[in-house]
Amino acid sequence: MPGPALEVQGSEGAVEVYAERVAGIDIGKAELKACVRVPGKRAGTFRHEVRTFGTTTRSLLKLQDWLLDQRVTLVGMESTRQYWRPVYYLLETLLTCWLVNPLHIKKVPGRKSDVTDAMRIAQLVQFGLVRPSFVPPVPIRRLRDLTRLRTSLVRDRTRHVQRIQDVLEDAGIKLSIVASDVMGVSGRAMITALIGGERDPERLADLALGRLRAKTEALADALTGRFDDHHGLQCQILIRQIDALDADITHLDSLIDVEIAPFHDLRDLLDTIPGIARRNAEVLIARDRR
Repeated sequence: MPGPALEVQGSEGAVEVYAERVAGIDIGKAELKACVRVPGKRAGTFRHEVRTFGTTTRSLLKLQDWLLDQRVTLVGMESTRQYWRPVYYLLETLLTCWLVNPLHIKKVPGRKSDVTDAMRIAQLVQFGLVRPSFVPPVPIRRLRDLTRLRTSLVRDRTRHVQRIQDVLEDAGIKLSIVASDVMGVSGRAMITALIGGERDPERLADLALGRLRAKTEALADALTGRFDDHHGLQCQILIRQIDALDADITHLDSLIDVEIAPFHDLRDLLDTIPGIARRNAEVLIARDRR
């Protein structure tokens, strides 16, 4: 951890030093530039050294060894795309790491390059001229990954349902006018029957359950169209995709229930707010928990 702030006398007066031994890292996809700044031979001066490392785990372990040999206590790096993650996650176990917003670095005038960026990051971190961004702890990272993946899969499912509606529209089947959820129990039964070769609108409408039973006449009218084997093939493929997504979403739900256990009470409290359902509460916890 950085020690107490020190003062270095410069040409413009005293400058407060946040940490004496620091490193700045500019990260790319395949390689990174690391600049170490440590005290020089004369009091109040600093020397720096820049080295290039790959971004594979083996190379990052060499970077870690070098930083430890230099007795670095604070490491700053830019939050560049996703490339910072393996670097940060490996180093954070042994060193204090700061994730810095690239906009704060780019505001500093001067010619830009990977080397100068690494040097600039090291200098700004050393003098406390930038603020670290929040990086959630490991449990929240796992929860965030799972909730984001679930959200993505739910969106994929919605798109597949929309594609089924498009196929039905192409066939002149207006099921969505009568049934609010074409992939509900009744709607799915009708689509499955269409895929199986049933074309009689009355027989298809007779598959309705619950409140849709009162709309059989409207359903028969909506189910009269030009649905053929070509439409059936598309719907069959899309339904298989939806079923696979449903299984994955259910599995993710069970994993999230395990990860959310430490925040169970908070989730239940958020769930009491109108408009925030249980799953939305989990997303909020994963996104904003500090």
